Amino acid sequence: MTSILKWAGIACTVLALAGCQNAQTRKASNEEARKVSELNTQLAVAYMRDGENETALGKLNKAIEADDNNPDAWNAFGLLHARLGQLGEAEDSFKRAIRLDPTNASANNNFGQFLCQLGRYDEGLMRFDQALHNPLYQEPEVAHTNAGLCALRGKKMDLAEQHFRSALQINPKLPPALIEMSQISFDLSNYLPARAYLQRYLDVAKHTSRSLWLGIQIETALDNRDAVASYGLQLQKNFPDSNETKLLQQRAAQ
Repeated sequence: MTSILKWAGIACTVLALAGCQNAQTRKASNEEARKVSELNTQLAVAYMRDGENETALGKLNKAIEADDNNPDAWNAFGLLHARLGQLGEAEDSFKRAIRLDPTNASANNNFGQFLCQLGRYDEGLMRFDQALHNPLYQEPEVAHTNAGLCALRGKKMDLAEQHFRSALQINPKLPPALIEMSQISFDLSNYLPARAYLQRYLDVAKHTSRSLWLGIQIETALDNRDAVASYGLQLQKNFPDSNETKLLQQRAAQ
């Protein structure tokens, strides 16, 4: 009897060790799959930045094959599908990323942009709020700026201004927020702040046809004819075929 118990104990120990080894093997295998998925996702994003969408698609397929619970892979899939005009697939991918990780700030921000581009402003703004609720989000000024642009499209001027101001509190040199605050200030007839925001914008960004036309409007309101003329010359020289140049020419013809 003692011998039987002894061998039974040895058998249990062997089985326990085998179970432990299997668990360790599974853990190592899962960890390796996760790394493969993350690497392919990073490569896909890099290829997307270079406009190599087909290669990016192949990398994302590999990422999902390795680990279909990788929210970053599904987030990247959403961006790629949106770029390719596959709107249904894009929405499904963003939703899956967020189901896997509701606090994923990047996925919420990207989904918010996607929804706003479709004119679903309230849904988009909710996504930006979700992104901003993540205290570990490293680029909250991006979500604030995107939320401000979405609010503008949705005719929510006050909310847009709040988001742009929040973005500039985090990064005072953020060009998109600066130009929008200049435009908002001008629209509210606050011409001196509009000029100040435009000057801050020009400290960190180059003129566009929009910024030159905005400068013309601001300086016209402030009766600064020299500045109006200077902006006008730059607009016609650098952007001769722009809509803003056409507006300037129409104004001159009146």
